[in-house]
Amino acid sequence: MTAFNIFCAGLIGTLFGVVLAFFGYRLFLILLPIWGFFFGLFLGANTVQWLFNGTGLLIDVTGWVVGAIFAVLSYLFYIAAVAIIAGSLGYFVSVYFLLRVGMKVGFLLWLIGIVVGVILIFVTLQFNLQKWAIIITTALMGAAVYFGTIIQILNPATNLLDNPVKPLLSHSVLLLIVFALMVAAGIVVQYGQNKSFTLDSYDRMEAE
Repeated sequence: MTAFNIFCAGLIGTLFGVVLAFFGYRLFLILLPIWGFFFGLFLGANTVQWLFNGTGLLIDVTGWVVGAIFAVLSYLFYIAAVAIIAGSLGYFVSVYFLLRVGMKVGFLLWLIGIVVGVILIFVTLQFNLQKWAIIITTALMGAAVYFGTIIQILNPATNLLDNPVKPLLSHSVLLLIVFALMVAAGIVVQYGQNKSFTLDSYDRMEAE
């Protein structure tokens, strides 16, 4: 890959991370299929690799299939989109924390991530916390995309699909602090923008 291509990819990745972190709620309807696809890609790849010890083509195919299903569900149904984004928040945060305290990658880590994700979906829907789930998740993942892109450029051998939180864990404490500050800033900015704005729910199948 040429230096120009690396620069363009880095620019796109970092800009997308900033937009996601600071304007995620307003752009949620546009971002839904993209979000659903990439979370499905991560989850499908993790499931096959961590649960079934799959490799290569099986991981790739499963990730693409799950990603496509999540993208379609996010586009068609608001309730599915909220469930996916709340579930992704629970999954990524729990996996990150457990890796941080030393848990090894494997079935137990995957299972805990799934269980926490399901619990967060239930809490979000039960107590009508959709706005907060979207704001927190987009701020968190926007910052992750921003710093993940930078790390990927500096170290092309980094495998983000294998373990999207590992790159942050393997770098300095200062990087984690800056990451946390970006997440906090994204939450504050998005909350200020959307105090009096709430997304309308939808069912595009019913609309047809």
